[in-house]
Amino acid sequence: MNVQNIMTYLSAKHPGEAEYLQACQEVLESIEEVYNKHPEFEKAKIVERIVEPDRIFTFRVTWVDDKGEVQTNLGYRVQFNSAIGPYKGGLRFHKAVTPSMLKFLGFEQTFKNALTTLPMGGAKGGSDFDPVGKSDAEIMRFCQAFMLELWQCIGPDQDIPAGDVGVGGREIGYLNGMYQKLAREYHTGVLTGKGMTFGGSLLRPEATGFGALYFTHHLLEKAGKDLKGKTIAVSGFGNVAWGACIKATELGAKVVAISGPDGVCHIPDGITKEMIDYMLVMRSSNRNKVQDMADKFPDKAKFTAGKKAWSIKCDIALPCAFQNELSEDDAKELKANGCWCCCEVSNMGCQPEAIHYFQKNGVLFAPGKAVNAGGVATSGLEMTQNAAHLNWSEKEVDDKLHTIMQSIHEQCVQFGTQADGSVDYVKGANIAGFMKVAQAMLEQGIV
Repeated sequence: MNVQNIMTYLSAKHPGEAEYLQACQEVLESIEEVYNKHPEFEKAKIVERIVEPDRIFTFRVTWVDDKGEVQTNLGYRVQFNSAIGPYKGGLRFHKAVTPSMLKFLGFEQTFKNALTTLPMGGAKGGSDFDPVGKSDAEIMRFCQAFMLELWQCIGPDQDIPAGDVGVGGREIGYLNGMYQKLAREYHTGVLTGKGMTFGGSLLRPEATGFGALYFTHHLLEKAGKDLKGKTIAVSGFGNVAWGACIKATELGAKVVAISGPDGVCHIPDGITKEMIDYMLVMRSSNRNKVQDMADKFPDKAKFTAGKKAWSIKCDIALPCAFQNELSEDDAKELKANGCWCCCEVSNMGCQPEAIHYFQKNGVLFAPGKAVNAGGVATSGLEMTQNAAHLNWSEKEVDDKLHTIMQSIHEQCVQFGTQADGSVDYVKGANIAGFMKVAQAMLEQGIV
């Protein structure tokens, strides 16, 4: 395999799909050396097959807003790879959603799911629908119209969507209700992230953030450091950032910043339980303004417009918002402010130049497909509970999540340890995930 040749081919075949091409390049560069030691992979053209999704569904979503006006959006489902299990991946409702974005997310999801040790393939979906400023009734009508087009493409043993940016428990509830209405069969496990009254799992809303902190704990332990007493800057204030703030605080760290598209809130004394609870109110308001935190707690948080979380002095940076949110300039600012560790909690949260800067300048770094895998892992645990028609206790789910995150860290160390004893977590995560999927594809023939 020659990465440059493959990327030239993909760039010509999929022009303008920047996020998708970026994700492909990162993985292919990591696996090139190992891949070329397996002539059986080359003979079966594993790389050429694994970078293309199995299928993409594109559909029109027509709905009526509160003013009685007809609105039209585009909906998508990218079923990327099912070599190790049914398609599994979230739905994203955001005005910036494109096929390129969802292809990158589905590609990443394939390897992330492989790392979890659970039998799940990779998928992603969503719409360019913008939930900001929409009423609850508009959200419901859109979700119902979206599911009207999607429902025949999914199922508990076929494709199991979950939430993502813009899709939380409320949206999953509306989507699930419409699915049950259309299917006329009660498939408990066709969506994950459900409410506890209709098949949800304890800890699922917190799982991505919790898992990220468990992984960060193991990464620091490997490096001879401790999470307790460290300062953390977090981007975003949605479910992922919320879960990360809860667990970071429980483990003795101090979250000193959260951010949004409007700016950053500096919290010098560390975020409190009251403030963490208020993050859920901010998320459900559809205002998308982090300034609301400073307005609510003016004595504890200071808002600065137009600034990122990375402008606040911290030990550890946790990007929890969106892809490519952290640039090389941000990485330099973090380093200058004393930051010595960055763990991606959002998917591909750091731009390639930022990752290279961290790695060259002694900043511990781990990629999203390893760090944030706790969310989809707990979705997998929800599927298991649904299939067995039972619910586990919070402790059972948390114990299993912790075990999975420890296993993911061990896989990264196994495949990412360098000659000098350091760990390249990007390389380790990519190789570990790729090898499992590639081997499964090889053993199942040319299909």
